[in-house]
Amino acid sequence: MQRYFPILDWGRTYNKTALTNDLVAAVIVTIMLIPQSLAYALLAGLPPEAGIYASIVPILLYSVFGTSRALAVGPVAVVSLMTAAAIGNVVEQGTAGYAAAALLLAFMSGLMLLGLGLLRLGFLANFLSHPVIAGFITASGILIALTQVKHLLGIDAHGHSLPALLGSLGAHLGEINPITLALGVGATGFLFWVRKGLKPLLHRLGIRGILADILTKAGPVAAVVVTTLLTAGFALESRGVAIIGEVPRALPPLTFPPIDMALISELFMPALLISIIGFVESISVAQTLAAKKRQRIDPDQELIGLGAANIGAAFTGGYPVTGGFARSVVNYDVGAETPAAGAFTAVGLTIAAVALTPLFYFLPKATLAATIVVAVLSLVDFSILRKAWAYSKADFAAVAVTILITLLAGVETGVSAGVALSIGLHLFHTSRPHVAEVGRVPGTEHFRNIHRHDVECDPTIVTLRVDESLYFANARFLEDYIYARVASAPEIRHVVLLCSAVNAIDFSALESLEAIDARLSDMGIKLHLSEVKGPVMDKLEKSHFLDHLSGEVFLSQDRAISALARSGKAAAE
Repeated sequence: MQRYFPILDWGRTYNKTALTNDLVAAVIVTIMLIPQSLAYALLAGLPPEAGIYASIVPILLYSVFGTSRALAVGPVAVVSLMTAAAIGNVVEQGTAGYAAAALLLAFMSGLMLLGLGLLRLGFLANFLSHPVIAGFITASGILIALTQVKHLLGIDAHGHSLPALLGSLGAHLGEINPITLALGVGATGFLFWVRKGLKPLLHRLGIRGILADILTKAGPVAAVVVTTLLTAGFALESRGVAIIGEVPRALPPLTFPPIDMALISELFMPALLISIIGFVESISVAQTLAAKKRQRIDPDQELIGLGAANIGAAFTGGYPVTGGFARSVVNYDVGAETPAAGAFTAVGLTIAAVALTPLFYFLPKATLAATIVVAVLSLVDFSILRKAWAYSKADFAAVAVTILITLLAGVETGVSAGVALSIGLHLFHTSRPHVAEVGRVPGTEHFRNIHRHDVECDPTIVTLRVDESLYFANARFLEDYIYARVASAPEIRHVVLLCSAVNAIDFSALESLEAIDARLSDMGIKLHLSEVKGPVMDKLEKSHFLDHLSGEVFLSQDRAISALARSGKAAAE
């Protein structure tokens, strides 16, 4: 029970100190989440209240099933963009069907995550390499910022790719509303200053500690209050400033995702991508924060926690959610000790949904757009291109292709292309493994690459170290390499495969080894293995390969060379 309900673990030791710290963290995160939730719902193409609803029940469910003590679950920028891109392709924005499709997307994502967690398949997220994730997030940050430019300018523009967005924005530049532009630019500049300049100012004024943190995180709230008062006081909505309008004053409603097989088939791949991207983002944040306190994160249980959160969102008027980087870091920095901080945050958001929503009526959409732009531009990191180029051209290709395709074709195509390219590059590299011919370092039992070190070699013995597991993709390459090497040296009588870096040999590779042994035998050459790992040896012993092997299997390379050298001398005598 404790494995599937981590609350039973941390709940036993919960005390007044943890309660106080969690309450303080909840207050700060709630203040931060109110404008963020509204803004991310706007990004997803949903009514603003959907963002608040998606931040209440999902947080409560994660606090029961999740293993991270600091992760704050709710709407995030990248998933909101992916939601808009996925649903916008099949349902018209602003319709009842659009909101219903968002519920279905959350439900499907929740079921996928829950299923992966119960089957303990968290390792599948490892197929998304860091370069692909970095490229995807950078491109997504650019797209998200561009989607909000229309709100900052007060114009109508649409699109989910860079060409579409730029074309649409360019076509409507003549419709810019100067008042909206002033509000949007002013809010954006203020929020950028809050991130860097407010806390140092507070410190100079003698305000430190928790109070300084609360005031800093309340920066977006200050922008919301000021721009809302300006809009209401000067009736700016009558002068073309787009406002949020009426936000229902209610608890999250009980909703049911539509069961429409045609819609399910349309949303299946987007739901899968949202699930995987959301999980990777969430688990990376959770593990980073847990490591700082020497806590443990269970990836499979995290899948269950996020799955439950998304299912909860589907039945309470929300849309897909995951662990957010910014709010989780804030949650950690201000002292959250347990997932109860998330539960208290949900209570605070519930109060906001019931009591504060009428105050948002005159809130300009430009202010929410500014909140999104400031939040996502921190995700854009082009330095990954320089770092990847310096370290690995293949990783650079993965980053560059992911960025370009995401920008040009949209988020789903971009991440799919990035994953396909990463897997393709991995298969290409492992299909042509590094093979080093090694010799003995004089006076030692160590063997090193003959092209890198001054080593001793016996002309009748060639030792090849294969720096990769042997499987179907590289078995033929190894065959060709060995045949080419022995053909160039008629004096060779023994070939030794040094297997210290071989972690597995599949059936295709086993058949290749049998073919190599048979062909070498026909040439009067014996095949030997050395330093075979235990699990690999266990597999070989289940086959007939060792029974027919022309040579021997040696425990160490030193023993192999010593024994073969002695046999060579005996034969010569």
